[in-house]
Amino acid sequence: MLDRRIKIRHLQSFVEICRERSMKNAAEKLNLTQPAISKTLKELEDILGAPLLTRSRAGISLTRHGDVFLHFAEMSLASLQQGVAGVEDLAGQGRSRLAVGALPSVAARLMPEVAGEFAYLSPGTTLRIMDGPHGYLIDRLRRGELDIVIGRLGPPDTMQNISFTQLYNEEVRFIVRAGHPLLRTPELSRINDYQVIYPSQGSAILPLVERFLISHGIGRIDKRLETVSGAFGRVFTRKSDAVWIISAGVVANEIADGHLVALPWDTSMMRGPVGLMRRPETTQSPQDQVFQIALRNAMALLGMQG
Repeated sequence: MLDRRIKIRHLQSFVEICRERSMKNAAEKLNLTQPAISKTLKELEDILGAPLLTRSRAGISLTRHGDVFLHFAEMSLASLQQGVAGVEDLAGQGRSRLAVGALPSVAARLMPEVAGEFAYLSPGTTLRIMDGPHGYLIDRLRRGELDIVIGRLGPPDTMQNISFTQLYNEEVRFIVRAGHPLLRTPELSRINDYQVIYPSQGSAILPLVERFLISHGIGRIDKRLETVSGAFGRVFTRKSDAVWIISAGVVANEIADGHLVALPWDTSMMRGPVGLMRRPETTQSPQDQVFQIALRNAMALLGMQG
C-alpha cells in the first residue's frame, strides 16, 4: 500500500531539487522558502526511512535510494499532468490536444509540413508546438508538459529514462551569407578570422562540433557568440561576416532561397540521428498515432530519408 503521508508537494520538491541541484534554486522555482523546501525533503526521507540526497561543497547528489525514487517520482508527476490535461480536454467539449517539442532544425524545416498534414488528418485536435534547446524540451517532456519531442539524440546523461526512435540523419554545417569572403578561399584554418555563432552549452550538437574542430587542429574559437536561436542566427549571419555553426535543417529554407550558403567543408563526421523522444511508460494516444502518420507523410513530401 502507498504510504498516505506522501503528498504531491513531497514529490514536486524532491524532483525540483534534483533538477536544479540546488535547494535555493528549487525553492525559487516552487515559490517556497529554502527552510520550507528543506523541511519537505526531510519529511519525505523520514517517511521512506532512507536518505535521498547528500550535500557537499560540490553541491547536491543522489544517494542510491534517491536515484531509484527519482525515476518513479518523475513518472508519477508526469502521469498526473496527463490526467489533468485529459480532464481539461473533456471540459473543453471533448477537443483533444497534443503537445510537441521541436528542436530548432525540426521546427524550421519539418514542423510546418507536419502541422499542415496533422490539421488535415485530425481537425478536431489542437496541436501545441514548443521549440527550444534539447535540455529545455527534455525537461518539459519529463514533467509531462510535452507528449513528444522531436530532435537530435542528446548526450547519454540527458537521455536517461527517455525512449528514442530514429527518423533520419542530419548534418551540422558552417553557414555564411552569400558573397562571404570565405567562399572565395574556403580554408577552415581561417575561421578564427571571423566571428563565429557557436552552439551554446547543453545543445545537442555541441559535442559533435567540438570533436570536429579538434580533429582539424582548431582547439578554440576566439571570437565566439553562443546561441541556439534560429531567429537571431538567420538575421545576424545575413548582415555580417559571421560564420554560423548550425544543423542544416535550421537554414534549409534560407539556403534554398540563396540568402545563406553552406561552406564547402566535409562535415559528414557531424552527422547525427534525429528522432522521436518520449517517456517510455507513456501509452500512445490516438492523436499521437495520427501525428506519426502526418510526420511520415511530411518527410516523404520533403524527400527526407527515413
